[in-house]
Amino acid sequence: MTDYETRRLENIKRNQALINELGINKVKQETSTKRPPPKKRKLSPSTSRPTRVSARIATTERPIYNDEPSISNKASSRSSRKNGAKKEQSVVADAVETEAQSPPADLEDIRKGWTAWESVAPPPTRDEDGTFHFDEHPTFLPNKSPAEMLAEGAFGGSYYRPLYSKSLRTTVEDDWKELPGEWLKDLNVERYLTSSSYDPEVNKFKVRCGQSIEEWEVAGWIAHAYDVRGWFQWYTRFWQGRRCDDDDRQIGRWERCVGERGRWRRMLLKKYLQAGVKTVADEGVDEEEVSPVMHQTCHQWAWEVRQPSLDEAWAGQ
Repeated sequence: MTDYETRRLENIKRNQALINELGINKVKQETSTKRPPPKKRKLSPSTSRPTRVSARIATTERPIYNDEPSISNKASSRSSRKNGAKKEQSVVADAVETEAQSPPADLEDIRKGWTAWESVAPPPTRDEDGTFHFDEHPTFLPNKSPAEMLAEGAFGGSYYRPLYSKSLRTTVEDDWKELPGEWLKDLNVERYLTSSSYDPEVNKFKVRCGQSIEEWEVAGWIAHAYDVRGWFQWYTRFWQGRRCDDDDRQIGRWERCVGERGRWRRMLLKKYLQAGVKTVADEGVDEEEVSPVMHQTCHQWAWEVRQPSLDEAWAGQ
């Protein structure tokens, strides 16, 4: 090598030794591999907890009156909405609020329909077991008349209280006056029919059960053109000879509740079997032995346990 190349290599070695001595290479490597910590994201006010609630939840009250015989409330709601739907939700809520300011245009026609009907069918017959029979509906076999249900105590005494219908946006009251006078004889109307609050002590079995007419409306079970108060009001009119297009639906509901294969009937008879009860008088059994809630539920669907039904249940064991 030439003198120049020799001096160059010596200078490189000397410089490298100096770099190693000062630790410059190590610092450079650490600096190049170390990453800055991530920046914390600030939450904007728009990501805070929403303050609006759905229009349905905001306008649904928890009423006192119980009607639908349900042991558990199945009306609970599980809903999740995307952020992009908030604006649309607000518009819908405002529209509902605006619409609720006035009743439907055909309200007067609906009201007239509640009382414009005529009796076209004879009263039911009753067999020796206490079961009622309607000629044109052989599967509808209640064993409690509307008058018996009211006299013994049902619906917490508040079935005919003034009722605000959110679907019709009007208050319905005094429709109890259409009931036959003999049904109301010796009956305290204020306590057994029009009480503003639900009183379990009025009920035959001294317990609370069921859902409210307001909940029936939300569930879509009320046919307002026929019976704004629901099943029992339909039963009182059907008993008196009215026939309408809603009969099959209401009878179907009765069958599913306390008909031969009805869920409440089967559940109550099962309670009898579990308690070992084999005999029952027409007036019922001791509440201590069999569920009073089940008894009240079936009572409000115009049915109670009679000996033939109980015998049949035991025979099926």
